[in-house]
Amino acid sequence: MKQLKFGIIGIGNMGSGHALSIMAGKVPELNLVAVADRRETRRQWAQDNLPNVKIFNEGTDLINSGLCDALIIATPHYQHPVLAQEAFAKKINVISEKPAGVYTKQVREMNEAAEKSGVTFGVMFNQRTNSVYRKMRELVQNGELGEIMRVNWIITDWFRTQSYYDSGDWRGTWAGEGGGVLLNQCPHQLDLLQWICGMPNEIQAFALTGHWHDIEVEDDVTAYLKYPNGATGVFITSTGDYPGTNRFEVSLEKGKLICENDKLTLYKLDDSIRTICKTSKEGFARPEVYVEEVETDGENPQHVGILRNFARHILIGEPLIARGEEGINGLTVSNMIHLSSWLKRPVSLPIDEDLFLSELNKRRAGSKAKKETGTDTTANLSGTY
Repeated sequence: MKQLKFGIIGIGNMGSGHALSIMAGKVPELNLVAVADRRETRRQWAQDNLPNVKIFNEGTDLINSGLCDALIIATPHYQHPVLAQEAFAKKINVISEKPAGVYTKQVREMNEAAEKSGVTFGVMFNQRTNSVYRKMRELVQNGELGEIMRVNWIITDWFRTQSYYDSGDWRGTWAGEGGGVLLNQCPHQLDLLQWICGMPNEIQAFALTGHWHDIEVEDDVTAYLKYPNGATGVFITSTGDYPGTNRFEVSLEKGKLICENDKLTLYKLDDSIRTICKTSKEGFARPEVYVEEVETDGENPQHVGILRNFARHILIGEPLIARGEEGINGLTVSNMIHLSSWLKRPVSLPIDEDLFLSELNKRRAGSKAKKETGTDTTANLSGTY
């Protein structure tokens, strides 16, 4: 089998997981030849665990080495667009970990550079491989259930302790991460929200900073969404709740979909509720509802699935599951939530990218790196988002 010579920039929590998957033969289309990390402990880990793999201190050095046909960027968020554009300039295929970046202006420039380069650009939206979300998207977008009327997602099963935020001087800071739960935990959900339901065109939000933890960034968010067709929605997330909830509900004209506990349930009507509302002679009408658990193909290859798809796109032209350019969509929702909270008013599309960056830079200017109190360990994220 033909293989791509592959590199990983950043071998912390996510990057080390990708490295071990490739070394175990789970992505046969990729041959891991190089990794890079600024931390000596991670480079030592690579030396101990990744035989015959070249190790670099800096991602730029890996990019300039000429060793790689393709690479994944798994560094802190601000570096994603910077390193991606360096790789594009060298005609190296790139897949970026989520989020695509911190602010849409920078990500838009990255997308333009990707298009000019002509190389393949992907993003690690591994939740798009989940059979439940794929089926949910199909049912929402095929029109059989009519138009969306309401969207609600409460995703609060992200509980993090203070020691989590204290494990790195960059964590929980505007200068280091550029955001909190929206940028660190929720990029997959914000991507799925727009992938399944489309982009909201107006958002009013409250993003509370340091509400449950001693951090600079948001750890409790409530956002009210408006859609072009008149539908509304609410998105709620937090790293302070325990036990948390993950319930995604979409109400449509002819029924309702509920995604919870890895199951998709359909509540279906015979007719549009809008038609029933207008024509029924019963003031308290209760149309019959048919309930069923929706069958899916059960496939959920996650990170390995995205890596294989990325490689197979380059090698044999398989359609990409998650084009890198699409990373700006969920980030736009995130930026709208932040900006609305900062300005204390609704924010509409198109987002004012210069205003957002100006507001972000105010917070970055006052940001302070924390003293690390945790140990330099890398978490096992297998089985997580």
